[in-house]
Amino acid sequence: MTTTSGTAPGATGRATLSDVAALAGVSPGTASKALNGRGRLREETRQRVLEAARKLDFHPNALARGLLSGRTFTVGLITTDSIGRFSLPVLLGAEDALGSGRISVFLCDTRGDPIREQHYVRTLLDRSIDGLIVTGRRTDPRPPLQLPSPVPVVYALGPSTSPDDPSVVPDDAAGARAIVEHLLATGRRRIAHLTGPAHHRSAVVRAEEAVAALRGAGAELATGRVHHGAWTEAWGRQGMRTVLRTDPECDAVFCASDQIARGAADALREAGRRVPDDVAVAGFDNWAVMAEACRPPLTTVDMNLTEVGRTAALRLMSAIDGHPEHGIRTTPCRLIVRDSTGV
Repeated sequence: MTTTSGTAPGATGRATLSDVAALAGVSPGTASKALNGRGRLREETRQRVLEAARKLDFHPNALARGLLSGRTFTVGLITTDSIGRFSLPVLLGAEDALGSGRISVFLCDTRGDPIREQHYVRTLLDRSIDGLIVTGRRTDPRPPLQLPSPVPVVYALGPSTSPDDPSVVPDDAAGARAIVEHLLATGRRRIAHLTGPAHHRSAVVRAEEAVAALRGAGAELATGRVHHGAWTEAWGRQGMRTVLRTDPECDAVFCASDQIARGAADALREAGRRVPDDVAVAGFDNWAVMAEACRPPLTTVDMNLTEVGRTAALRLMSAIDGHPEHGIRTTPCRLIVRDSTGV
């Protein structure tokens, strides 16, 4: 069989880095940088190398790659969210970003147990991971990991209590403000607020921003106070009944979670109030199981958790490359308007 030099696999039958470099017209060192996403290369050069690798069906040997770079190209993701409602979107966003650098992810669920968490930390470090992403099911700050050996760590969703640690969180305040401004724009003026436990950061931030947005618009908080409870449909029903008894003129309710909002919508229907004609209902989270099954479908805020994960992964890769960042970075939320507020 006749072949052209630089465009055929090596003697083993598999394409080598040298084959890719020859086809792309660059040095093996440049080809390596392009394939590993490292170094300062022109985008044209990088794309030429990637196209050559694709044509030759070239797959870098993970062991050789690690020996050359001093890295394992693996990171750990530790979560306390056994349900996965919040951690899985974060993981998907992180994998999207890490996958472009051919980095694999080990997922460990601690179930909120500190002892289990330390066990997983030791296990991951024994595997010589390059870094860690730590996430959970709430936005409450958490103590930083106690690491037996140094490794870059980024906290996603729930920030670290240490200002030196890099953390990525959704912009809860902006999301709450967007909901209230939307309700005001639809002509609502007596807006109630049902939220979760008073010791949860997300409940506090969303309530404070809702009250501030109403005050700034000269509107009233129906019943004159924020109603704290549980993150459940049952609390949504109970809280909505309380609002209707206390302030029958209430014409909208902003609920700090979709579960609470769905319960509130049920209570309004049971009380003979039409949604959104009599009372508009809005939630927070954009949990499809709740928001789309609600009758009518629920206007809500999407925390864009995949972007939280993607940003956390990019900050981690920057730290692994020797360029760590510090402090909290927020990612934007998105207002999702559906029928429950009278679109």
